[in-house]
Amino acid sequence: MESSQQRRWPGLNNYALACALLASTNSILLGYDIGVMSGAALFIKENLKISSVEQEILVGSLNVFSLFGSLASGKTSDWIGRRYTIVLAAATFFVGALLMGLAPSFPFLIAGRIVAGIGVGYSLMIAPVYTAELSPAVTRGFLTSLPEVFINVGILLGYVFNFALSGLSPRINWRLMLGLAAVPAVAIACGVMAMPESPRWLVMKGRTAEAKRVLRRTSETEQEADTRFEEITKAAENTNNNNNWHGQGVWKELLRPTRPLRRILVAAIGINFFMQASGNDAVVYYTPEVFKAAGIRNRRGLVGVTVIMGIAKTSFVLISALYLDHYGRRPLLLLGSIEMAVSLAGLGLGSKFLEHREHKPIWAIALCVVTVCADVSFFSIGLGPITWVYSSEIFPMRLRAQGSSLAVSVNRLVSGIVAMSFLSISNKISFGGTFFVFCGIMVVGTIFFYLLLPETRGKSLEEIGELFEDKDTESSKMRGMMN
Repeated sequence: MESSQQRRWPGLNNYALACALLASTNSILLGYDIGVMSGAALFIKENLKISSVEQEILVGSLNVFSLFGSLASGKTSDWIGRRYTIVLAAATFFVGALLMGLAPSFPFLIAGRIVAGIGVGYSLMIAPVYTAELSPAVTRGFLTSLPEVFINVGILLGYVFNFALSGLSPRINWRLMLGLAAVPAVAIACGVMAMPESPRWLVMKGRTAEAKRVLRRTSETEQEADTRFEEITKAAENTNNNNNWHGQGVWKELLRPTRPLRRILVAAIGINFFMQASGNDAVVYYTPEVFKAAGIRNRRGLVGVTVIMGIAKTSFVLISALYLDHYGRRPLLLLGSIEMAVSLAGLGLGSKFLEHREHKPIWAIALCVVTVCADVSFFSIGLGPITWVYSSEIFPMRLRAQGSSLAVSVNRLVSGIVAMSFLSISNKISFGGTFFVFCGIMVVGTIFFYLLLPETRGKSLEEIGELFEDKDTESSKMRGMMN
């Protein structure tokens, strides 16, 4: 089997690594927007005189409209291929970034957020799916977690540009902050054209000779490439292997699932739901507001603290990516979720203590800063990278793109709801109360992960489906093999 052979690999396949890096750079665009908007929103509010509700709409609109990109991305990638869908994502975000950077008014700015959001939705689904389909099993966890690494790199870049441009006039700085995202979008679209297509998509289209060439370049030996090719072609037997296949009939299967597929849907949708219900995006977007309430008043100081948080996020996601294939998905996911719950409880306590005090003790402010950094760091160890890895690897091959798009659309919907309601809810129950709610959600999430998410480390994509089969069916298969 592929998994047993690949455990003897001495290291990463350089060609697979290069392809995964190129595909994952698309995620810088979302990360940059998350990071830069946390600071830009302060200046937009001052320059355009918008209310707190309009600020929520501004921040959350990108996430809500990324839902439409996520839903469309599965069908699109089955039709035109994984590679061209990545190009489409970067091109769409490029248009949105230009609209935001040139926005003369709030409605114009929202229009740019909508267009950019659709591009983000495409990007979030397709980069992990492409990487998972290209990667060997033994390094798939690391390579498929690279989109989350680049999201965090993008967030850090956003924080740095916030800090660098915060000294300019509020009429100019936020436009530069948002418009600069158009530059990497062009570079990404050009770079992706040098990538090969996913071998699994090529097999489903009947282009087996091309698929073999890609597998040879992403495998260490000829025998290994042949083994992977046999597994893929066997899994593709139920697909019309010709140029006319473009994902037809997949939604019918997803909406009327078998019991094993229902388990896969629950796992994929569940992990995407808890990723955003944890409040991580809201914490990142509104960190300056939280720290302002905690007693940090200097605007440049507010932006500076977010840079520290960005460094923590990026450092920990790199650690997670490097050890994901060694320790497995479940241990890191459970560790991250438990520690997020603890961190959110500490953040809630610190925020509650500071709420009605004229004098803000340094220790309480420090507690808030440390627990925010801990929350986003443990998110980067567990839910952040593992959500993309898990939801892109557990679906059967012909359902993978559209199944992942369904799961990611839930991710985007919950992210938008949280981002667009965070300030309103916090005004009602305070920041501390909101963080206690997120803490409770993470406790429930940890139980969900423990009970319903099996380990997938070291298994080929074709083997993973067996983890969700009925136990009696598996026993029957074993008896049949023994007889």
